[in-house]
Amino acid sequence: MSSEGTAATSATQGLSRSLAPRHVTMISIGGIIGAGLFVGSSAAIAAVGPAVVLSYLIAGLLILLVMRMLAEMASITPAARSFTEFARAGLGRGAGFVVGWLYWFFWVIVVPVEAIAGAGLLHQWVALPAPLLGALLVLIMTGVNLMSARSYGEFEFWFSSIKVAAIVLFIVLAGAFVLGLLGSPVPRPVQNLAGQGGFLPHGTLAVLAGVTTVFFSLTGAEITTVAAVESRDPQRALTRMTTAVISRILLFYVASIFLIVTVVPWNRVVPGESPFTQALAVMHFSWAGQAMALIILTAVLSCLNSAFYVTSRVLFTLAANDDAPHWLVQLNARRVPARSVMIGCAAGLAGVGAASWSSSARVFSFLMNASGALIVFVYLATAWAQMRLRRSCVTTPPVRMWLFPWATGLAIVGMLAVLAAMALTPGLASQFYVSFAELVIALGAYGLTALRRRRATALN
Repeated sequence: MSSEGTAATSATQGLSRSLAPRHVTMISIGGIIGAGLFVGSSAAIAAVGPAVVLSYLIAGLLILLVMRMLAEMASITPAARSFTEFARAGLGRGAGFVVGWLYWFFWVIVVPVEAIAGAGLLHQWVALPAPLLGALLVLIMTGVNLMSARSYGEFEFWFSSIKVAAIVLFIVLAGAFVLGLLGSPVPRPVQNLAGQGGFLPHGTLAVLAGVTTVFFSLTGAEITTVAAVESRDPQRALTRMTTAVISRILLFYVASIFLIVTVVPWNRVVPGESPFTQALAVMHFSWAGQAMALIILTAVLSCLNSAFYVTSRVLFTLAANDDAPHWLVQLNARRVPARSVMIGCAAGLAGVGAASWSSSARVFSFLMNASGALIVFVYLATAWAQMRLRRSCVTTPPVRMWLFPWATGLAIVGMLAVLAAMALTPGLASQFYVSFAELVIALGAYGLTALRRRRATALN
């Protein structure tokens, strides 16, 4: 192993091993269940129609392939357990630098985005200014993440449990309604699925375009690879979680979305409003509005909690590899990279502050544009790294990527198609080009860093 890899490994060994299997399991599930499902799915349904179920299946397949690649790479390089470190192991130091910083930037933007969204939800019940509520949320989650990895895991366990319970309850109620078991008039699922223009009201291309929107709703499952480092049995936890994610996608996303378009005519779904609330209203549950608002708030807080955790650990790993200031490696008494957590806190407060003197919607839109396609770039590098690592293996890996190299190639082609769709879709093109500019900046930053290192080596 290289000297930088040894330094990074010894640094990560300084982190606590306090996450129990139940924590890692719920972190895995919680990573793919957020406001993107509870609210964002409305835009996909309105744009695609009932066939949006196929969009979710295609996007879910891409995420599944990426997660399987991570499982294989974890078995090949057990010392590089963090998500961003697989790119370093497969493609070299430059890839580790670029992927690490892009992934950190993606999640550090999530901190103010979720804080602003959470403040907007809380403002319905608490008579305090939304910016103050946003700042309080940031400070609370900062405190949670400064305590210990276990405190993060415990909060995420309960947040994710609430989300899972809500989705399971929805699936049971909607399924019973469709079957006419709730005593209400028997619904007409066939008419909702085949009426209003048919199952494919906007054609096959709309399904493919819908994958672009849906893909971002499904990202986050890779958080497991970051949290696994602080679990009691990292490799076992990582392998188990990365290969089990498809069941979560099929159950929580595909089943719930299918039931929504079965219960509610797709052309009545309002973008920006929770389709779950609309479906429950059709089923005559008067408590739907308030209940879903609380569940969405839970999803937002869960994502905010995870964003703090991910940004701090990724920045810590970058510093351990000398790709960020080395003072970020220092841990507090609870073996938490407190300085990295505080940087996430500063980003959150800055975003909330910007929303206080400018339009919250404008700041929210700016932040979303800034994150854009970054996660696709990161996933592409991960797929490329997996292909390189697999080809360099002398023996068969303990965990293997399915149908290698064809499945890996399929994932790469699929993600390139997502990027192309973004660039060609007027509403998403700005996000693609901003993200591409950020990729260029990250590459330039690595070039300058590499030049500085070469000069320092020459002087020594």
